[in-house]
Amino acid sequence: MARTWALTTTDPETTDKPDELGWLARLRKRLRILYHSQAPFALRFQAAVLIVDLAIIAFFIASPLIKGREYFLWIDYSIAAVVFIELVARALASTSITRWLRQLPVIIDIFILITLLAPTWLFNLGFLRILRLWTLSKSTIVWRPLIKRRLGAYQETIQAVINLLVFVFVVTGFVYTAFVSEDSGIVGYVDALYFTVTTMTTTGFGDITLPGTFGKLVSIAVMLMGISLFVRLAQLIFRPAKVHFPCPQCGLAKHEPDAVHCKACGHILNIPDEGSI
Repeated sequence: MARTWALTTTDPETTDKPDELGWLARLRKRLRILYHSQAPFALRFQAAVLIVDLAIIAFFIASPLIKGREYFLWIDYSIAAVVFIELVARALASTSITRWLRQLPVIIDIFILITLLAPTWLFNLGFLRILRLWTLSKSTIVWRPLIKRRLGAYQETIQAVINLLVFVFVVTGFVYTAFVSEDSGIVGYVDALYFTVTTMTTTGFGDITLPGTFGKLVSIAVMLMGISLFVRLAQLIFRPAKVHFPCPQCGLAKHEPDAVHCKACGHILNIPDEGSI
């Protein structure tokens, strides 16, 4: 009897949410398995979610080009429904919904959902929807298959590429929204993209410039942040890949694959090669 009482009082399924209905508890347990398990059926579900997310991001990139078409609102509201369902599913799959709601990627996703529900009023903020790509890059659904296939060493490089793409499209959307006019030379989305790339790479052909003091300040910010992202990406691509192997003495996490001693404290390391991992 004592053992039975201990099990019933310490079982997380019964103590986590004592006021939950039975069907809701079963649903949350099922969603946790689908989102976090590595079972074959869960991996297929996660792959499907990833494909849907990539399709949504493609729509966000194409939105400035197809806005005004008769089918735009239909696609927009359909994607809003998908994003809402996914947010609810992720919330139920979390162990603590309140803690989950405080995470920055979740806050960004909620903001994106709001722009989808009010595309006409908030279209000027629609360029921020591409931040969905950044929130997706923070998901274990993206990295788990790579780590499982021993491609985790490329995670920082892939993350840097994603950060660069997000920056390019956010700035492009902002420039298109704030400066589209004949005077600035930006009359379409491609012109805004062209200006962004030439400015952030400091190429500066000068055929498209942003007017006024505010335009100059935007150009300066794009150049400073853009070149920093490019340098960071180049470092990750051309520098030798490091392995994640915490030093037992000082805790330094990353070392060269053939390192014998920790470069921070000199402790002898025993890094396994790829064949023995």
